Amino acid sequence: MQAVAGARPVAYDRVVHPPRRPSPWPLQRWHDEARVMAEAMSDFWPWDELESGEELLYLRPGMKLDTLKRLRRGEWVVQAELDLHGHTVDTGRLAVAEFLHRCRVHNQRCVRIVHGKGLGSRNKEPVLKLKLKNWLAQRDEVLAFAQARAVDGGSGAVLALLKGWRER
Repeated sequence: MQAVAGARPVAYDRVVHPPRRPSPWPLQRWHDEARVMAEAMSDFWPWDELESGEELLYLRPGMKLDTLKRLRRGEWVVQAELDLHGHTVDTGRLAVAEFLHRCRVHNQRCVRIVHGKGLGSRNKEPVLKLKLKNWLAQRDEVLAFAQARAVDGGSGAVLALLKGWRER
């Protein structure tokens, strides 16, 4: 009691902090663009179902066949990776759209997307493999994609080559 004998109550019971300044980065615009691109990707595409053991291959019209060969051989360094294990079709579509958008912003040209082999699915077949094929083919920034080499994930992964941020 003697130690606090001269104490008096604090006049204000709240501390007023100055308001936070907004970030100079257009984060909401980036999120909006990623959402629009995700919604533009459809699950339905006029390609037939994959046969068992068939590879994922795609080359945008106008690109050299050598580009696809080099991608299949793994001659480019993988700069980013997305793992879709545990994703549903809807969450996978959003994850792929945001990932591709982020890679484009950061000028990452060669990426790996792991879709899995489907061993944990109901029918023991890959669900996201065909969906990913359709999603990537619809994206303007995807120049080519191919099934990864065995050391990079084999039939459970895809290597994709993207446009650089300077390319139209």
